[in-house]
Amino acid sequence: MVDPSSSPTPALDAPPAPALPRPRPSRVVLAGREVRLEPFDAARHGAGLFAASSGPGAAQRFEFLFDDPPANLAAVEREVAAAATRDDPLAFAVVECRTGEALGRQSLMRIVPEHGVIEIGHVLWGPRLARTRLATEAFYLHARHVFDELGYRRFEWKCNARNAPSRAAARRFGFRFEGLFLQHMWVKGRNRDTAWFGMTDRDWQRLRGAFERWLEPSNFDAAGAQRLALADCIEAAGGRPEPRDPILER
Repeated sequence: MVDPSSSPTPALDAPPAPALPRPRPSRVVLAGREVRLEPFDAARHGAGLFAASSGPGAAQRFEFLFDDPPANLAAVEREVAAAATRDDPLAFAVVECRTGEALGRQSLMRIVPEHGVIEIGHVLWGPRLARTRLATEAFYLHARHVFDELGYRRFEWKCNARNAPSRAAARRFGFRFEGLFLQHMWVKGRNRDTAWFGMTDRDWQRLRGAFERWLEPSNFDAAGAQRLALADCIEAAGGRPEPRDPILER
């Protein structure tokens, strides 16, 4: 029989005792250079969100979401109006500062103030937003709000395990892959295994500077191409938290 006291166990630095509960997020505008996050408003955001939710590629954009592509503008306005009444998920439109147009959506959800834990989800970035620096800034604005302004301890990202682009985005943003929840949900007539990612307030102390360095206008040339990748900025700031995602990094 093995003496448990002789078995090495990984040492984890105990975080300091937090001041809990943390305040719940509220309907505030979060402003950045290129985008701002605005609490849902059907009149202001309906047309832009319909454009982001329809057209070529809409079926692929909704494949792993809980909802379906909207039939028309009126359907979007009804959904946005209903979502605007809920505190969890707390829905935001991603609005381009230059045009004032909503290019996508994201929510703060599964909000647990007594533990200081919160998730970003219901993410839909339309064609003009996805894979751009605007999307990265939209993520940064919520992370900064969660950690620096609300004082949460943990930020989560979850997605269908089959959703490779979402898993790649989580890793790019500096989340730690924490495992798979097998047979976690049944969605749209199919099994969903859920990939689970987390970021702590201590992770954010390192990642914040990497995001701010990457988002600096000087990091982009006249054509908008990045000079340094976000991964380079994260490595320079101390690297990504482990473990890595084994499926993406085979």
